[in-house]
Amino acid sequence: MTVEVLTVVPEDSPGRGLLRYHNEQSGCTFLVAGPRAQPALWKRYLDGALGVYRHFGVESALRYDAVRDGGSTPLFFTAIDPSGEMVAGVRSQGPYTSVNQVHELSAWQGFAGATDLRLVIANRIPAGVVEAKGAWVARDAPHRSALSAAISRIALHGTRLLGARYGFATVGSFTVERHRASGGRRDAAAPAVPYPDERYQTVPVWWDTRTYRTFAEPSQRQLIRSEQRALGLPPTRRPQPCRRRSFGMRTRHRDG
Repeated sequence: MTVEVLTVVPEDSPGRGLLRYHNEQSGCTFLVAGPRAQPALWKRYLDGALGVYRHFGVESALRYDAVRDGGSTPLFFTAIDPSGEMVAGVRSQGPYTSVNQVHELSAWQGFAGATDLRLVIANRIPAGVVEAKGAWVARDAPHRSALSAAISRIALHGTRLLGARYGFATVGSFTVERHRASGGRRDAAAPAVPYPDERYQTVPVWWDTRTYRTFAEPSQRQLIRSEQRALGLPPTRRPQPCRRRSFGMRTRHRDG
């Protein structure tokens, strides 16, 4: 496993504002930028996402018209294969300041657990919540499994780059194991819901930048560490084990 050393493209070049790293497993270079710094790259990301979502008949979940101006997206990630084709992408939205900014919460309206999920998000917003949205992988891309795993790791990268603690995503239930491998944990407070339509069961997943190593697979922990080093992010501190008080009771862990 190798990841290229961080490269920041000069501001006066066509690649201004870009971070990049190379992932050997997929053979792709991942580019990180803001939509307004890289409008052409942003359009390619949106076009790729729209094509994939439209193929599966779920383009409504992309909310293309609402996000295409880039104003709600501080960062997006794209995977470029050796031929120069864009084969995957995901965007980071946040950090949120209000629960009402989490659009996908509407999918839980009327279901048990909706209030609990809103409360969990509200409690974590002070520590920073960044949502991974609009993820896609080209259907004909080689190494789709490696690309999908790389997209899952980006939930942590985008969260840290934006200075937040918690990564969040609403995902198809069939992808939960993939996200668990990168340290994501399904939120048990909310049931699976039929979203964006009855063909899919969608669940909320969280990544905690302080504790993900406890749950991530060793190979994914190594890749996360290498990719974040390439992005110029310092190592995260390992969580401290819970200590007993002198009178024999465990201390309580509190989010945030």
